[in-house]
Amino acid sequence: MMKVGDRVRVIESVIIYHHPEHRNEPFDIKGTEGTIRKIMDDWQGRPISPTLPINVQFALTKKKFIAHFKAEELELVTEE
Repeated sequence: MMKVGDRVRVIESVIIYHHPEHRNEPFDIKGTEGTIRKIMDDWQGRPISPTLPINVQFALTKKKFIAHFKAEELELVTEE
C-alpha cells in the first residue's frame, strides 16, 4: 500500500504537457521517480473516488512539478 512520503517510479507510459523542460509539448515520464505528496480520498471529510488520486512531486535540476496518477501507473522504489 502506498502512503504519503513514499518514493515511487512511473511504470506506465504517461504523456504530460506541463513538464518544466518540455512545456506545452507531449513528454512521456515513464521511468521518472518522485515522492507522493497526497493521496486524495476525501474532500471536506467526505469520501471521494477521483480518477487520478495519487499526487506525486518530481524534483528536477532546479524545478519541481506535480502530476496525478492511478495506483497501477506507479511502483514503490526500494532503497537498497
